[in-house]
Amino acid sequence: MQRTSSIVLLTAILLVLAGCNRGGGPQPEKLRLNAGGSTFVYPLMSKWASVYEKEKGVQVNYQSIGSGGGIQKMTAKEFDFGCTDAPLNPEQTKKAQATGGEVVHVPLAMGAVAIIYNLEGLGEQLRLSGPVLADIYLRKVTKWNDPQIVALNPKLKEKLPDKNIVVVHRSDGSGTTFIFADYLAKVSKEWDKKVGVSTSLNWEADTIGAKGSEGIAGQVHLNPGAIGYVEMAYAIKDKIAFGAVQNEAGDFISPSPESVTAAAKNALSTIPESLCYSLTNIPGKESYPICGTVWAVSYTSPPGGHGKAVVDFLSWAVRPDGAQKLCADLHYAPLPAELVSRIEKVLATVK
Repeated sequence: MQRTSSIVLLTAILLVLAGCNRGGGPQPEKLRLNAGGSTFVYPLMSKWASVYEKEKGVQVNYQSIGSGGGIQKMTAKEFDFGCTDAPLNPEQTKKAQATGGEVVHVPLAMGAVAIIYNLEGLGEQLRLSGPVLADIYLRKVTKWNDPQIVALNPKLKEKLPDKNIVVVHRSDGSGTTFIFADYLAKVSKEWDKKVGVSTSLNWEADTIGAKGSEGIAGQVHLNPGAIGYVEMAYAIKDKIAFGAVQNEAGDFISPSPESVTAAAKNALSTIPESLCYSLTNIPGKESYPICGTVWAVSYTSPPGGHGKAVVDFLSWAVRPDGAQKLCADLHYAPLPAELVSRIEKVLATVK
């Protein structure tokens, strides 16, 4: 009994000592920023958070819950900032202003929405166009050997199967959906009139909904003949085939950091002071047509007195010598230098 008591006492002492620093006091807790939203940026944000904690000692707890969820929790002051692939619409902006005051949009990175598919034996990359993609998602084109698809892929005429196209889409509020729909609305009048552009859409009944980019990738992988849309990093990570999409100049372009950068450079002159803009169907022979930006949205007076911490992290995130140098390895395009100087002016309004 005495031996057992001694062990218990010793254990208790060690636990107390473990919680103390050399000066005898408790270890200070690390500052933690709570954020979340866009699944589009999740692979990159995970890397950034790990590096930032090592370099600065500040934790960034990022929840991949979709752009809609990120905006909701930012607006409700549950997040220090929310990440979204679609700028706040007027209704969201009005609600945020009524809840916590003015908000700012801070571009973090740019990326491509890849059109992924599950088809065996093609031997080369599938070519797709905006109008055909719109018709696939409108369920007007339902077979992989449809004449419209064959016309874009004459070399694959004998390989495209007489197989139903299984359409997969996001079931949650999604900035990736917004980017995809924004593109389709520019190239298909029927899509623009019937479906429109939003983070949440009314999909055809015979389609499969999946939560998050992870969910879409999983459903496409599981269903032969499936097609879906995800951020490029998910296609690479899950080794899923993706198509080349015909751009505004008529060229078929694969999604890549380089083709996103080409689109971004061609769009710079059109970016307004609010830093809210579209990167879809941008002119240029090398521009990939389904590109998007991820924004961090924050109140100019973030909750919990974390204004300085939010500014410090976001400033690090957009700098070429900070987080931007980590973009390319994860298949994102870094921000153009001309845009970074404008972002710094916006961040100066956050206190």
